[in-house]
Amino acid sequence: MLEILTLVAFGLALYTLNASRTSAQKISEEVLRLRREVEALKAAGPVAAVEAGQADDVAAAPADAVDEPEQETFEGPWAGTTDELEKGRAIFGGAPAEEAPETVAASETAQDVATDPAATPVATPAKPRESFESRIGARWAVWVGGVALALGGIFMVKYSIEAGLLSPAVRLSLAAVFGLLLIAVGEFVRRRTQPLIANAFQNAMIPGVLTAAGALTLFAVTYVSYAVYGYFGPLTAFVLLAVVSFGTIGLSLLHGQALAGLGLLASMLTPALVSTENPSAWGLFGFLGIAWLATFATARIRRWQAVPALANAGMLMWTLLYLTQASYVDVIPVLLTMLLLALGHGLLWPGSVTAEDVPRPAATSTTPAVPSTALDRLFAPPLLAVSLTGALAMAFPALVLAGKVPAIAHGEYAFAAIVLALAVLGTLRGWAIYPALLSAIAAVGGVMKMTALPGGLIDPFTLIEPPTLDGAQPVSVLGLVPVNLLLVLAVAYAAVGLVAVRLQGRGERAFAAIWSILAPAVPFAILAVSFLTLGNLSFDLKHGLLAIVLGLVFFAAAEMFSRESEAQEGADVTQWAFVAGGFAFFVLALHALTDGLATTLGIAILGTIAVFATRLRRWPVLPWLMAAAAMLVAGRIAWEPTIVGAANLSKTPVFNQLLAGYGIPAALLALSAFELRRWPGERIRNLLQALASLFVLLTAGILVRHGMNGGVLDSAVPTLGEQATYTLLIIGASAVMMSLDLKSPSPVFRYGSMVAGVLSVLSVLSAHFIGLNPYFTGELLGKWPVLDLLLVGYLLPGLAYGGLALYARHRRPLPYVIMLALTAVALAFAWVTLSVRRYWHGEGIADWKGFLQPETYTYSVVWLLLGVMLLAIGSKFDSRSIRLASAGLVLISVVKVFLVDMSNLEGILRALSFIGLGAVLIGIGLFYQKILSRKSGTEDAAELNAEA
Repeated sequence: MLEILTLVAFGLALYTLNASRTSAQKISEEVLRLRREVEALKAAGPVAAVEAGQADDVAAAPADAVDEPEQETFEGPWAGTTDELEKGRAIFGGAPAEEAPETVAASETAQDVATDPAATPVATPAKPRESFESRIGARWAVWVGGVALALGGIFMVKYSIEAGLLSPAVRLSLAAVFGLLLIAVGEFVRRRTQPLIANAFQNAMIPGVLTAAGALTLFAVTYVSYAVYGYFGPLTAFVLLAVVSFGTIGLSLLHGQALAGLGLLASMLTPALVSTENPSAWGLFGFLGIAWLATFATARIRRWQAVPALANAGMLMWTLLYLTQASYVDVIPVLLTMLLLALGHGLLWPGSVTAEDVPRPAATSTTPAVPSTALDRLFAPPLLAVSLTGALAMAFPALVLAGKVPAIAHGEYAFAAIVLALAVLGTLRGWAIYPALLSAIAAVGGVMKMTALPGGLIDPFTLIEPPTLDGAQPVSVLGLVPVNLLLVLAVAYAAVGLVAVRLQGRGERAFAAIWSILAPAVPFAILAVSFLTLGNLSFDLKHGLLAIVLGLVFFAAAEMFSRESEAQEGADVTQWAFVAGGFAFFVLALHALTDGLATTLGIAILGTIAVFATRLRRWPVLPWLMAAAAMLVAGRIAWEPTIVGAANLSKTPVFNQLLAGYGIPAALLALSAFELRRWPGERIRNLLQALASLFVLLTAGILVRHGMNGGVLDSAVPTLGEQATYTLLIIGASAVMMSLDLKSPSPVFRYGSMVAGVLSVLSVLSAHFIGLNPYFTGELLGKWPVLDLLLVGYLLPGLAYGGLALYARHRRPLPYVIMLALTAVALAFAWVTLSVRRYWHGEGIADWKGFLQPETYTYSVVWLLLGVMLLAIGSKFDSRSIRLASAGLVLISVVKVFLVDMSNLEGILRALSFIGLGAVLIGIGLFYQKILSRKSGTEDAAELNAEA
């Protein structure tokens, strides 16, 4: 029953098409007439266009407003009588006449010519939503009908098999005839109906559905004849399936992109459906390449985007399957196929397409057109899907080939060729931003994969026996990757990048800026990876000389592009990238040709030369190279603090390799900052001043550690004496930066001096009072009283903080000065207290020894005396903070006497403690009274009373 209904529906469709033949012919004639009228209007000029517009207004008026014949004609493809028009709509489910695309285009063209001789485009009004009736009758019915036809053919074949009416050969022959008949009927319907419905229902074309059903039928018949019944051999089946696939792709020129996708799918399935005992990579990739070319040629003619993107995806899938699953890989056909992809994208499709060649969605009343920025145009180029999938289809196989070295013969050469092909594609075409980026990623990633193989690629002349894949026949004996290949790849990529900047700089500046970064960065990464993994880290002439050559090339390119692009936008990016790239190659050459101290000093000297080069070229990038050099030197110091290695470091204090390795970069940084004193940019000058100060401190600190540890630098915890030296250095650095700021104001010196002071105070709190305090660590103080560890660790830093606080007074914020003064008091208090303990316990003052009664009494006496002394100093220098510290110290003494001495002391010591405390308190009161009464008649009395 279903088969009968299918045939009846098919017959009714043919009858309906024949019945509308007259209307279709009239519509075609009217379309041709409208085209001739539009061409005449364009040729006549604005005056004729205005007259034609007025005539069209009269012709478009309602029937009751003008005297017109009853058989009135309408503008557009639905031209004809009103009855014919309604009949055509009823049969084909067409849109109203005013919605027809040709009508809208003709009216807009006439209006544009009449108003503007340049015929500038205008916003297109929003297209009305399609009716539910049109969707059901004109679109869904087409697709359901196509499915019904295919099912009908399947059911007929099934019925004939079950009934035993026909032999397999006859059934397959009838099915093939049925498929050919469907294709023929599709062509017949296309020729009859295309002028009428081609534009209105492009995604529901009856001819295309019929042709697709016929192609599927032929494809299925061919495969069943080969795979099920064995009527064909593999070669014949492969050829027939290819003919069906290519024929479908060819017919897609007439029937649309959906049929092209079907043909592409069939062509991609053909190699998987037909298998042989001896598969050939040449046959596989030859067929895939031809299918890919046919698809792209078709897409180029019809300007399609979806089908070529799917073709790229299919090619990527087949290439990855072959490279990863084949027991033996022949790399030549793979390489030729990848080169074919590069040529096809560059010359065929998208080819030379630009953004102006691809129509953009027109603005409507609800979605106005938004102008795109340069960045949007760069990363959303025309035919984005095609270019991105094409780049991925080449980049992923390149990475797989790199990862399979040395298991795949000559895989490294194929990898290099594919990467360069991608780079060349990104150079020659303005839309190829993703081929350019993926070529860079594939180049660097592939080199890293090749050089990170187990066992390494240290000896390029060693031959190894690679492992077999899947237990199949072994590959021939291969050599490891030659270093020369990587060096050639770096040079070739640099050349491609320079050409790209030259070509793209005349058009899209953003693309040229991207290439100006890739051009030095990718070769540098390749050369660096090659040197670090395959080169001689002590001395490598090959890598060093090539790095020097590339550095000179990029400096010369920077000079050339700077002269040509002084007034062009984006020139700064190219200049910065090329100069920084040349500097990076010179640094790499230093690492290849020198070692140890020479490398460290060479980097600093390179940065200094760049600073002095500002006298010849006022390039903004040059001073920043010194900052980069300082960072590199700091990195080398962090990697190897001894500069030359622990075994080679001299044990002579001060005058050793550390003085040169740390001190010379510090001096060069200071010299560079001085050279830039008139440079317009303050940030780089301030940065170099800060780095110079840091390196000076670092130099002093490392020399102290070297001298105090017997010429050995290790990770041991520093002693109190060593830490005290660091504290004194930081205090001195703070004072030096304060002096520099007073002489030549600079935010680096101003804030740097305060940062150094705060850091030193934190260091004192953590190390001097807690971490390295001899009372907690048990460290011996030395045999000589006073001239011992306590003098270095507490008294000298206390005096230094006092002097710094006095120097910073009225020059730095008051809270900062108070912090320094209180730190000085705290260190003096610690020195006095620990000195008392040393007097009673000797050079070992560890806490486990406990306290003696005389010792406890002595603390009270000494603290009170210290409080009185601080009071005198505070009054002498009119320092409120010192006087407050004095009051705090006296308060501590009072608390100690009443809480500690009363409970722990006995006899005369307890009495003397209280007597002494009372005498001191009375003396302090008398002191204040005498000072206040002496100054009561002066202007300082109010201030003193306020401070007190």
